[in-house]
Amino acid sequence: MAMRGVWQLQKLVVNYCDWGGSSRGIRAFMESHLPALKEKNPQLEVVTQLVRGQHPNLKGIYKNHNERVVCVRNLAPEDIMLQASRLRCSLGRKVVKLRTRHVTKRPSVQGTWTTELKMNTVLLLDLPFVSSYSFTLCSFCFV
Repeated sequence: MAMRGVWQLQKLVVNYCDWGGSSRGIRAFMESHLPALKEKNPQLEVVTQLVRGQHPNLKGIYKNHNERVVCVRNLAPEDIMLQASRLRCSLGRKVVKLRTRHVTKRPSVQGTWTTELKMNTVLLLDLPFVSSYSFTLCSFCFV
């Protein structure tokens, strides 16, 4: 993916085995789809490496010095092309697990809302300055 007009994927490394059965799809990918991928993406350096006795994979090296490796064993050439385009379109950032589902810079002063808060309806007839209005207050208002 381009961030500010600059493609983030610098190099795509295709590792395969010339003998193994799990590399059958990537060998077909290199014959049919890889030349078109190189033509459509001149900014991308595509390298093929013969690694015997290993399952095939695609390795993306990004401008921020991160790497992503995708295993493509026993995949069809169209699926491998999909994985290569996903590597090309990603930014190369590390995946960060969020601690909570709700992320904010300014947390609520009253606390986080939960379903356990009991809602009480109060009639304002008891109050001297209001005639016949009713509204709902939370249970922590009556502490």
